[in-house]
Order: sequence, then C-alpha cells, then structure tokens
Amino acid sequence: MNEQLMIQVLLGEFHDKLNLFKDGVVRDVQFPDAPNKIKVAIGIRRGGKTYFLYQQIIKMINEGVSKTAILYINFEDDRLLPLNEQKFAKLVDSFYSLYPENHDRKCYLFFDEIQNVDKWPIVIRRLHDTKNAEIFLTGSSAKLLSKEIATSLRGRSLATEIWPYSFTEFTTAKKVSIDQSLYDKKTQDRLKQLFNYYLSEGGFPEIISYDPDVKQKTLQEYLDVVIYRDIIERHNIKNPSLIKYMILSMIHNVGKPFSINKFYNDIKSRGYKIGKDILYEYAEYVEDAYLAFSVALYDKSIRKTHSNPKKLYAIDPGMIRALTLDYESDLGRLFENIVYLDLKRLGCKINYYLTSDRYEIDFLAQTPRGHKKFFQVVFDMQDANTIKRKERALQAGMKELKIDGEIVTLDSYLREGIKL
Repeated sequence: MNEQLMIQVLLGEFHDKLNLFKDGVVRDVQFPDAPNKIKVAIGIRRGGKTYFLYQQIIKMINEGVSKTAILYINFEDDRLLPLNEQKFAKLVDSFYSLYPENHDRKCYLFFDEIQNVDKWPIVIRRLHDTKNAEIFLTGSSAKLLSKEIATSLRGRSLATEIWPYSFTEFTTAKKVSIDQSLYDKKTQDRLKQLFNYYLSEGGFPEIISYDPDVKQKTLQEYLDVVIYRDIIERHNIKNPSLIKYMILSMIHNVGKPFSINKFYNDIKSRGYKIGKDILYEYAEYVEDAYLAFSVALYDKSIRKTHSNPKKLYAIDPGMIRALTLDYESDLGRLFENIVYLDLKRLGCKINYYLTSDRYEIDFLAQTPRGHKKFFQVVFDMQDANTIKRKERALQAGMKELKIDGEIVTLDSYLREGIKL
C-alpha cells in the first residue's frame, strides 16, 4: 500500500474513532499553552497517552478546527512497518497532498509512540521549522525521548508526563459522583470502598470495566509487553531472564530500600554471572520505561546521598497487586506508593530523609517552584507504634530543616487529597 492510500485509510479510521473517545474521562493534566513549542506526552505504555491526544483533538474540533487540518498517526500500527524517517516524511507529505488547502492554513500534527520511527527527530525538526503546524508527540521512554529532544530539537519542545488514573480520575471513570464536602459516614464508607478497589485494581484506563480475573491477567500482559518492547528489544538485553527477575524484585519491594550491591550478591548466589555496572544500567532502563522509580536520600552531602540505598516505587498499585501474593500485608506500602504517584503528578522532585538520629521520613517533596514539604504516610491509624514512630521522625525533620510537614492518613487523603 503506497503512502497516499495509507494516509487515507489511517485518517478514515481516526475520524471513526473520535466518536468513541468523546465520553471518556477528562484527565487532570493539560499540555502547556505554548504555541511555538513541540508538545511531548511521555508515560508508560497503556497509561492513557493516546486518549490524552484524542482529548486534545476533540477540544480543538469543538473550538472550530477542521478535522481535515488534523493528522493523527499511531506508530504502533504494524501496517506501517518497516518504519524509517523517509516513510514518515512521505506520510506527512501525503496528508498535505490529500488536503492541499492545508498548505495555506495552520495544521495540527499528532504522532503517537514516535520512538518507533528510526531517526524521527530529523523529520520533526524539519516539520517544526518549515510548516505552519503545531506538533504533538507521545512516547514510552523518558530518557530516549529526552536525550533525542535535547540533542536534536534544542529547546523546541516541552514534555508532559501522563500517568495512569489518579484516585480522583478513577472515581470519575467508575461513573461515581460523591460530594466530598459532606464527608458524613455514608460518604466516608463509599470513598473507602472505592479506594480499596483502587488499591487492588489501579488506574490503567483500559481495564477499569474489566472483570477482576481479566484485570489481573491484562496487567501481567502489560508488564510483559513493556519488558520486551521497551526494555529488552530497545536496549538489546542479552539476559532477559535476569532483567525480568530484577523487575519483579523491584516491584515486590515498593516502599523499601533497594541496593544494587545486595541484589548483585543475591543473583551471584543464584548462578548469574554479570557485573554491577550492567545492573545499574538495567535499573535505569526500568525507570526509563516508567515501570519503577528510585527515590534517593536527601542530604547536603553527595557522598551520603550515593552511599545510602534508594527506595523504590512502582507505576501503579494495580501492577503491584497483580504481582503480589501477600496482598493484605502490603496495604500500607501500596498506600505509600499512591501518595508517591500523586506527588509525581504534581511535578514534585521527591526524596526521603533521615534525621540526625536516623529516623526516617517517607517523602521530602519539592514543587517546581521550590517549595518543600515533608510527608509521612500512615494507612492503619490503629497502629499506635507506627504513628508514634512517624510523628517522632516528622517532628525531628521539621526542626532540623525548618520545613513544614504533615502525616497523611487514609482519612485525610480521602477528605482532601495531597496538599502542598
């Protein structure tokens, strides 16, 4: 199929799909208002980036933009294989040939999973410099995109992270409307029920309406696809069984310290022969694919920051749940993981903190504008020892760094969320 015919097929399918997305959940994130910048949405595969693009497109059409001025291509489409920069450029040229009036008006170009196109920055840079067009990209790799953007697009772009549904978006997707301003016993019970569902199911948009067994199987398949497509294939991993074991170990240990040295000793005892430097690279690949994230110690001493282990958090509570057998004992760590993700959605830089007496504070969050705040997370308010330990650490940390802080309980979270 030549590019002219292919673009007609793709646009026809795109126009048909627009109706399917009109009643979706409006995400709690937007592209920045910067007309001269290339907009880039980055996040895990199946996390909602495609719908986020469709949300932007529907908004444009409602504001009067013609459908024929909009090009959408999903580069996950196997009919486009093999992909390279020449084929990419020809598809765009075919769009302008199909609608010649687009040469004389502003167009809107949406390219989904752009990292699948070899040498894509060459084409994007040319389009940005020569066309009267706004360009929107998505990708499933943080560092691959940021590296290529930094080296090839040189300040022409702005990135927005797209995460699976937050708890607020989850309730909307479930079509549940709750007046949280009342917060009477009925409201509390309904919110807690929904939150327990969220702890178990997570926020990947596609699975919200699935049966429980199908949800778990689908989440496990998501994980397999990310591992093979975004890690093993992309980075040409020679030892797939080892990196799979590493990823499972990381996700099983959310909210806990994770030491590469300790993991190295573990796999050595299991017969693996590999250097520590490779393991550090593997950990970067996992974070690059948005599967798990490391949180370093906050300290003015760089040596102390690097000598202390990092804590780990995962992309979604449902993903953790799909890989965890001992669910009930993990509720506190799942809740802590949710608070971490909410802070990431707010754009915060996140560390943990050890006081001078080595009392631990879960999070020291810094907003994009530089405001800092401590957060301690407590799921079980009946656990007096945990509450006492968390309060002691928080008070010590606030005194040492002169930073405000709060204890986030399930009750406070359901009532008002995370406040910075």
